[in-house]
Amino acid sequence: MNDSPASGAPSSAPEASSAPVVLDVWCELQCPDCHTAQDDLRALRERYGDRLDIRLRHFPLEKHKHSYAAAQAAEEAAEQGKGQEFTEAVLARTEELGRSGERLLLEVADALGLDSDELDTALIDGRHLLIVDADHAEGKAIGVRGTPTYVIGGELLDGSASQEGLRARIEEIADRLLAEG
Repeated sequence: MNDSPASGAPSSAPEASSAPVVLDVWCELQCPDCHTAQDDLRALRERYGDRLDIRLRHFPLEKHKHSYAAAQAAEEAAEQGKGQEFTEAVLARTEELGRSGERLLLEVADALGLDSDELDTALIDGRHLLIVDADHAEGKAIGVRGTPTYVIGGELLDGSASQEGLRARIEEIADRLLAEG
């Protein structure tokens, strides 16, 4: 995306200050706490817009047997242009995902107008396995133990036990980083 003014005149702000702050969200799509965290993420998107780049990072947990397939399906949905919508729709149905598994993932894909046959094929051929595995390995390496966990400005904020006060802390860090430019 081009951040230059519409007139085509060069921006007077230095290039570094236009770079968004990155918030990595280590998430698991069968996690009820990750569903609850969506309210905070929506509020952060509304407050910061393009100045905060919220990136979904996969951290499937062994205790949820469909979380790995859901992570792969989210990657396919993102490739089809509706990653955030798919993620939110699946997170809204975490209990049902536990019961229905891949059938629910395909149902959500259909409801969002995605190519559910292609999503099913992606689950079979494993084309997104490397992304999910790399996210999980990186999460483990930096100390992610549960979901949701946030990383912003080099600080790891674990929301798996409690999310109380985390949005305020994320805003505090984001405001500082944006001010530093």
